[in-house]
Amino acid sequence: MDNLERDGEAAAPTSSLASSPSGYKLFNRKGSLHQFMGGGKNVLLLLIVVMYVRANFAAYRDKQTLPELVLSEEMVNNAAASFRVKINNVLHMAHDITVGKDFRLFFQMVICLWLLSAIGSYFSFFTLAYIGTILAITVPALYSRFEEQVDRCCGLIHNKLSQQYKIVDDNVISRIPGTLSKQKDT
Repeated sequence: MDNLERDGEAAAPTSSLASSPSGYKLFNRKGSLHQFMGGGKNVLLLLIVVMYVRANFAAYRDKQTLPELVLSEEMVNNAAASFRVKINNVLHMAHDITVGKDFRLFFQMVICLWLLSAIGSYFSFFTLAYIGTILAITVPALYSRFEEQVDRCCGLIHNKLSQQYKIVDDNVISRIPGTLSKQKDT
């Protein structure tokens, strides 16, 4: 049976990646990159906001007055409650990292902070912001174009790093007193 037609319905063609042995997808996503990034809804929302602002700006420019912006106390309380929950979750995760409950995440954090400090010593903030903007525009387009090749390479790298981490975990981390690996054995 053709993979484009199943039970009389038209379906999206299956990629050769799904049949690959690794089946690794970057960011552990289920669909395409376009769907992962919002399916074009973000661009549509941005266009609507720009059109709205432009129309209102032209109307208010004629009147030479701007509308009064007012936040209700209820809106501020709801936003503060939402931020409080998110900040508490981040603080709880940071506590788990520092206490040693998740050594792997602690190790990843140390490496990321070290890389950030090494990169920061060579570039200014504005240069990094400019490079980040350019990368944010070009990398998704390049990834979308070469998705299968990138997923295949990232799957190989992920498998290799997992094997290396297991070796380090078995030989080094499990010998550190107080880590979870040591506690699981006893």
